[in-house]
Amino acid sequence: MQKPTLVSDLMSTDLFTLPEDADLPSASELMRLERVRHIPVVKGKRLVGLITHRDLLRAQAKLLLQVAGARDDDDDRVVSLRVTDVMNDALLTCRPNEPADDAARLMLDARVGCVLVVEDDELVGILTETDVMAWAVEVMAKHRFETEPPPRP
Repeated sequence: MQKPTLVSDLMSTDLFTLPEDADLPSASELMRLERVRHIPVVKGKRLVGLITHRDLLRAQAKLLLQVAGARDDDDDRVVSLRVTDVMNDALLTCRPNEPADDAARLMLDARVGCVLVVEDDELVGILTETDVMAWAVEVMAKHRFETEPPPRP
């Protein structure tokens, strides 16, 4: 019998995080440069939230509506938001030693793109839908090659 795939087998540990006092342009730039859609927000080593690409889009849309509604001579048109103003603090977390399919099911049921991996109240990784998809493709390919008859000579 094969041992189950664990979250630690799939998760990313090379994390890009932001401090809670970071501004939205910093979050947007980090996402663009590192090609990520989820950034954990930390206070020291403690996880306090998650900002996603979707959160940024939502905040930008609200800001555009506010700017569009402002008078031309209004000096309050420039608004600066911090990641804590738009981040999610109701976080889905799991532990690295949990079965990966349980974490994937959690993501699927909650309809989210990632689960933050914590151990002893410290962020140790992130499991994204891309990580799960890569794993699923590998499993499906292995299954296909195990069940297909070998090619004829």
